[in-house]
Amino acid sequence: MFLARAGIQNSLLCRYYTMEKRTERITNHRMNDRERMIAWLLGKPVDRPPFWLFWGAWDSTWRRWESEGKPPACTDLRTWFGSDRLPGAVTVNCGPCPLIDTAVLAEDDETITFRDSWGILRRDFKHGVSMPQFLDFPVKSWEDWYTFRDTWLDPHHPRRLDGPWREQCAAWAAEGRPIQLGNYPDVGIFGTFRWLMGDEEGLVAFHTRPDLVHAIMEHMTTLYLVVFEQVVREVPVDRIHLWEDMCYRGGPLISPRHWREFLGPHYRRIKAFADAHGIPILSVDTDGNPWKIAEPMIETGVNLLLPMEVAAGCDVDQWQAAFPGLAMMGGIDKRALAQDFAAIDRELERIRPALARGRYIPELDHLVPDDVPWRNYCYYAERLKQLVYTSKVQ
Repeated sequence: MFLARAGIQNSLLCRYYTMEKRTERITNHRMNDRERMIAWLLGKPVDRPPFWLFWGAWDSTWRRWESEGKPPACTDLRTWFGSDRLPGAVTVNCGPCPLIDTAVLAEDDETITFRDSWGILRRDFKHGVSMPQFLDFPVKSWEDWYTFRDTWLDPHHPRRLDGPWREQCAAWAAEGRPIQLGNYPDVGIFGTFRWLMGDEEGLVAFHTRPDLVHAIMEHMTTLYLVVFEQVVREVPVDRIHLWEDMCYRGGPLISPRHWREFLGPHYRRIKAFADAHGIPILSVDTDGNPWKIAEPMIETGVNLLLPMEVAAGCDVDQWQAAFPGLAMMGGIDKRALAQDFAAIDRELERIRPALARGRYIPELDHLVPDDVPWRNYCYYAERLKQLVYTSKVQ
């Protein structure tokens, strides 16, 4: 334990405000990764924008790169190319606890069938990368929900706080690395709801069983806040992150009205918790195009959105014009990396104005697919670093 319990709340509450004052004085001083991230996302002065290599590569992409001469010593893209240290996620258990047995149930030459960490029966291909086939979800009725909740989702289960997270966070704090609560696949309001009921069945339930939807989301939010409360007594947290994936190329899977009715109250609870503990960043990860639900999210306190998928129509210039108070991460079309150096240069030049306006961390809009050559990724990483380090912020 590296923060004294006595006076901990006052210490946490004042951290963000101290940070605001410090950024006014240190823009000519090298900031650490935590200071830079917070100041940049909140629109405060910085020494430079953050340089993040957030997205890794598919397994098949790594195999391709190895055949193309990637040095064996390069096992982590962020370290190899000198990325800023990304927020470290506190490794407490916010999902099913105790852990669900993920033993394989069936297997053939091409596929493997198993129950995953949320009790979903799924089939994955062994070779290549594709979306899994979801065969069955754990909750179909109130009875299923009660059983799953009482068996796996006790907020006070003693094993939720297992592991060396205290020591890990102490090291991160000492080196100036940001610290976050929440991560894929266990922390999200819509995200975990769909793990329990599935996409089609879950979306239908918004209309046919709204009380069940409310009950699940209410309980999951309570679970998160119970666990988060125990963490912030000992760890200085900079960001709460929600994984949602509630959109597709055509827009959100739920309407703005439903978002406000079902998700809004729980986001407000999480935002109130963040404010009470001096946590300045509330971020959401959703693929697809969330334009139609951006305002409801912002209303409830979301101030960072990612990954801004270009193929889904997300243009960071348009988003900055419409939502100037919203920070973003992503927004670089990964498909450009499959072409040539000139295409990469054009894509980086396209996002240069958004970077200059601030509150935008430029990065790819998802994982690196296996049509990207190693030499192209190297060129992208070095050119992105050059762009960030030489950017003139407005």
